Amino acid sequence: MKLHQLDNQISDLVERQVPGHSLEQMFYTDPDIFEHDMHRVVFNQWLLIDHESRIANRGDFFIVDVAGDEIIIVRENDDKINGFYNTCRHRGSKVCLNKEGNKKSFVCPYHAWCYNLDGSLRGAQLMGADFDKSTHGLHECHLNIYEGLIFICLADGSPPNFDEQVNRMQPFMDLHDLANAKVAHRYSWRLQCNWKLVIENFIECYHCLPSHPELSSVHSKAKYKAFGSGAASAMPEAMAEFEPELQAWRKQASSLGYTIDMWGDDENSGSLQGAQRLPINFAEGTLSETRDGKLASTLMGKFSACDGGTTAVSFNPLSTLLMPNDYAMIFRFTPISAEVCDVEIVWLVDKEAQEGIDYNKENLSWLWYQTTVQDGEITENNQAGVRSRRYKPGPYSQHEASNNTFLKWYLRLIG
Repeated sequence: MKLHQLDNQISDLVERQVPGHSLEQMFYTDPDIFEHDMHRVVFNQWLLIDHESRIANRGDFFIVDVAGDEIIIVRENDDKINGFYNTCRHRGSKVCLNKEGNKKSFVCPYHAWCYNLDGSLRGAQLMGADFDKSTHGLHECHLNIYEGLIFICLADGSPPNFDEQVNRMQPFMDLHDLANAKVAHRYSWRLQCNWKLVIENFIECYHCLPSHPELSSVHSKAKYKAFGSGAASAMPEAMAEFEPELQAWRKQASSLGYTIDMWGDDENSGSLQGAQRLPINFAEGTLSETRDGKLASTLMGKFSACDGGTTAVSFNPLSTLLMPNDYAMIFRFTPISAEVCDVEIVWLVDKEAQEGIDYNKENLSWLWYQTTVQDGEITENNQAGVRSRRYKPGPYSQHEASNNTFLKWYLRLIG
């Protein structure tokens, strides 16, 4: 179905969704609605895809796939990183077949059109005297760098104002100094489920205590009841239980000069952003999210001491940072098709930290690797159940307020 044809039906679909409930089946399974999602929602976001230390040298590159659009991310020089659609300007073949590596130029394997690292066409044989190379460079993808983080936007026209979006995050980002970080480890999963189910699972912690024993052994149970993984709960008794722990931590963090603020957009925003610092550790002597409670690596950025807190920064529902005192994680959720979504975690440490001395990958990734494997099984089972003829949208609990906000935001954008 063409997008404009679906536009004629989408208002009715949006109007009949029951407030405070999950979506109707077709929102999680229908390829036409998925295409609508991409053009109305996902392609208009600044997507966090990696850290620039991944491509440290001239000619280093990697490929990122967003809903079938492959983007080449390449370092042109010390000061410039570029993004190009991986499609030749001749007859559309993929230009680059490798997922990552280093190249002095990109040569299309079909007819050998050759492109420079700035995307310009270097050479195309037998094209005739009237052929203009300057008008046949690779199509550029919107790209920006912030605090060492690489963002792309697949909007057909002008993208959202990047500076306005990231400047809101600066008080939270300052502490961690990610511009002076490096990639220590990464894991990727391809899940057989719709991208919205992945995000709905990620932003609520109604399921955390029964589903994530490792996470629950490290984190404050009182915090889960009060906040989950998003905004404050609608349950006053949960907040009252958590208040003494929260105030004690705020006093400690403030004495060290650390940010203790929190804020979050409502469904009327363009990108549904949010940022917060909260205490996460409750066991006596626990310093980090590791099996033994010890630091996973050296302290990052401006941290002079560990305060048992973590910073969460959401640039949009598909792009989130979680950052304790000693490392940071990029959570990247990338829609591929109506029932396929890629999930990747990238662990960052201080650029001077040495593997095997200051950190080891298994200890660094232990908690969130286990948690994400569990979440993968949860969301694939969720997708399988949603496919049933008997599936009907169910009501959210008091502890899933963030899901309600996310779906209001989503429905507003597609409607």
